[in-house]
Amino acid sequence: MGEVDMNHVKSEPRLNGTLIQHEEFHESYLAPPGWDVLPIIQDCKDTKILNTLSTAQNSNGWLVQPQSPTDDDGFYASSICPAPLCRQFWKAGNYEDPLASRSKVQNSKNYLHVHPKFLHSNATSHKWAFGAIAELLDNAIDEIQNGASFVIVDKISNPRDGSPALLFQDDGGGMGPEAIRRCMSFGFSDKESKTAIGRYGNGFKTSTMRLGSDAIVFSRNVGNRTFTQSIGLLSYTYLSRTGLDRIVVPMVDYEFNGSTDTYEPLYRFGQEHYRSNISIILQWSPYSTEAELMKQFDDLGSHGTKVIVYNLWLTDDGKLEFDFESDSQDIRLRAPDDSKKLSSKMMISEDHIGSQYRYSLRVYMSILYLHIPPNFSIKLRGKDVEHHRIACDLKYPEFIMYRPQTAGTKEEVLTTIGFLKEAPHVYLHGFNVYHKNRLILPFWHVVSYSDSRGRGVVGILEANFVEPTHNKQDFERTSLFQKLETRLKEMTWEYWDYHCGLIGYQVKKKLPASSPSEPTSYSSKSFNPLVRLPAKQLAHNAPSSIPQQGTKRLPGDVLCALGTKRQYKGGSNTNNAGNSLQVQPITSSKALNRQEALELMQETKKLKEKCLEHEKSEEELNYKVIRLRKELEEAQQEYANMYAELQALEVKSEKGV
Repeated sequence: MGEVDMNHVKSEPRLNGTLIQHEEFHESYLAPPGWDVLPIIQDCKDTKILNTLSTAQNSNGWLVQPQSPTDDDGFYASSICPAPLCRQFWKAGNYEDPLASRSKVQNSKNYLHVHPKFLHSNATSHKWAFGAIAELLDNAIDEIQNGASFVIVDKISNPRDGSPALLFQDDGGGMGPEAIRRCMSFGFSDKESKTAIGRYGNGFKTSTMRLGSDAIVFSRNVGNRTFTQSIGLLSYTYLSRTGLDRIVVPMVDYEFNGSTDTYEPLYRFGQEHYRSNISIILQWSPYSTEAELMKQFDDLGSHGTKVIVYNLWLTDDGKLEFDFESDSQDIRLRAPDDSKKLSSKMMISEDHIGSQYRYSLRVYMSILYLHIPPNFSIKLRGKDVEHHRIACDLKYPEFIMYRPQTAGTKEEVLTTIGFLKEAPHVYLHGFNVYHKNRLILPFWHVVSYSDSRGRGVVGILEANFVEPTHNKQDFERTSLFQKLETRLKEMTWEYWDYHCGLIGYQVKKKLPASSPSEPTSYSSKSFNPLVRLPAKQLAHNAPSSIPQQGTKRLPGDVLCALGTKRQYKGGSNTNNAGNSLQVQPITSSKALNRQEALELMQETKKLKEKCLEHEKSEEELNYKVIRLRKELEEAQQEYANMYAELQALEVKSEKGV
């Protein structure tokens, strides 16, 4: 095979908007094994490959790009930013790729490369666009341990063509040159904290590519007494338009110079490498000059990260997948035009949070995390998202302690279950299952109710003993998870059978009657075993049901302390005021008297107050830790500034100034 004139290649560094350089350069450009930042041409001595690219360039007029003009700083400026080949997400992976079938580059070295189409196929794990947004929010939430106090989600305009784009920004620790390369590679995650949501090292790629065909990342970081800022471009448009057969992620880095008080390019692999990468970024990103790129760091402060997703996907009818117009403070999923009209009863359910989260990002973000630190805020389109606790929407709640059958552990999961406040007028039900504070399954239908059995019953629990899938919208279907599902079904039916009379349904569950000869101890006074109590009183004293094996029931009412089990035999119209239900107490030789019950109630109240005090003190300590971290960062920054000034003075003294 003939040799390529390397001087000629070096004088023309951009071919098809990509990087063509000599073999020694590519060894420095390669990331560690397993990273997705791969070279485009691995061995420029292969003239057949160069000829193939050149032929493709000349045969496709849109691939021929003239040398871009330069801005005042000498970097390429470009007004060219072609649209994606296909704007519909579910069709975007079907583009023609004649170069990939002819390329033999993958056989020239002992490693495999990743084809650009994998970016699309990898992103199809997100069937739901809001699930992709949640992945980017998780990255910001994980940065709370590094001092993050907010995350911003907003709609901005692409300066190239005015089209909508999505902005995600936080003030966390940011990413240095190595960290941003790990972020934009596949399967690499350095999150070692047990509380961190991120784990698989794939969320950034799947989420950004699910929302749009292109994403650009700006990040600032303070580490090892140096201030750096980095830019990375993950562009499916660039890869597919230029016909590349592997994923290329152009990146540039800058380091703060204390003597000039500016960020200057960091030539990690030489100036030619930097110029080639910045040229690609300026050609295919929303920003056509380096000055515009640098301006994106103005609101990041000394540390933080900004992600901009542009060229958002369209629906099959050519409209944006997101609706930015219906609500100026929300981002909604566009409803299909052929949506059916709903009845008044169905409208009540559709207006409930259990339905709105499907198409309202503000509602979904309000329930996405079980707990949010008081000093952290989520801002959507300029307005704070109010945290919503689903447990506060329940009436007649009960608390059940579930013990998963995990080997060698004694983990206990507290499950809250009750009726929605709007029951029986809503048709919603299901469990909201969190994992490490993050909502995985919202309103999960563990039962398919028939004859209204289970309607309106909602539960909340945090299941850290099972593992979520990669898209964090479901759990791995292990035997441990199947046991949990079975138990939640039992909880739903059990709760419904003994409580449905409280909201107006006919009670069908019947318990065996107690023997008249057995003594009854419901209170200090004896009474007839069959007692009628008003529905309002039953509502106030929600009964506990029969404990199951492996669970501990913790009801929030008097009857738990009384140790009684009750049976309902009421009529079907118990929802009306003044109606009553029949109660059958089951006697027990270990029943407590009233005085003992009151003492237990007081003790329970004291324990609850102590728990609240501990939670409050924990939040205060977390806030102090975060505040001390910020103070430490400020001190480090001040030290770095002083160190830079000292160096500048030494330089001046050496020059005799």
